[in-house]
Amino acid sequence: MEIALGICITLLLLSLLKIAALKRSAREISEQFRDRASLESNALIRISSRDRDMRDLATGVNESLHRMTQAYHKYYEGDAEMKASITNLAHDIRTPLTSICGYLSLMGRLDASEEMKRYLGIVSERADFMKRLTEELFAYSIVAGEEEEAPMERTLINRILEDSIMDYYGALTDKGIAPTVSITENRIERMVNIPHLERVFSNLISNALKYSDGDLDISLSDDGVITFANTASGLTPVQVEKLFNRFYTVHSARNATGLGLSIAKKFVEEMHGTITAGYEDTRLVITIVFPEA
Repeated sequence: MEIALGICITLLLLSLLKIAALKRSAREISEQFRDRASLESNALIRISSRDRDMRDLATGVNESLHRMTQAYHKYYEGDAEMKASITNLAHDIRTPLTSICGYLSLMGRLDASEEMKRYLGIVSERADFMKRLTEELFAYSIVAGEEEEAPMERTLINRILEDSIMDYYGALTDKGIAPTVSITENRIERMVNIPHLERVFSNLISNALKYSDGDLDISLSDDGVITFANTASGLTPVQVEKLFNRFYTVHSARNATGLGLSIAKKFVEEMHGTITAGYEDTRLVITIVFPEA
């Protein structure tokens, strides 16, 4: 009886030691997997256990990580190559397009029949649109290709917003839009990249020029919430959800490239802010919030 009890105790101790060894191996795999999950290292997962099943598990994880790392580097290199190609292509297209627009402008000054002037106007309009699209594509390819974080500094948001509105005031009034502006007297300071924030405000005002039914409300609240709101009866809630998607345009915006709001979103997020779009009772409301500096 004592012998049987001794054997049971021995087996139990061996089982406990085996379980402890397996748990240690599982922790080793888990900790090393977290380190390798960035896919920037080719180091293998190593475990101290001699258990065949645990070593097979480690081998399987290493093989999966190796395939994932290869796929990651292939994607990264291909993505970088594609961005460079788009940048070069957009740059190459800009020069002849600028020349074409210049010649079309000269041709418009010549004596010509009304029908010829009408055709020239159509061609000129299409060429101008292609030029704007190329400029936006070039700008986006540069933005998407940036790997280093843009330098940020503590900046007075009030001033940048006021300057941006003034830059577009003429274009807004020419479109029949008299903006309603409400900017707090409190000093709203945030950590931002000034050129990027200026581009964000510029793109949002340009968006209002495309979609607004004739109004635009711009506000900066006491707690730093920036809002651009306008009536846009031509939109639907489904379309609004896609406004920040690259190259997405709605039929009512014939001269839209689908890149302006995408660039704005990328810049805002790079500055650790959030940008959202809502739509209710035909009102498009775009809201920006930056964390307090």
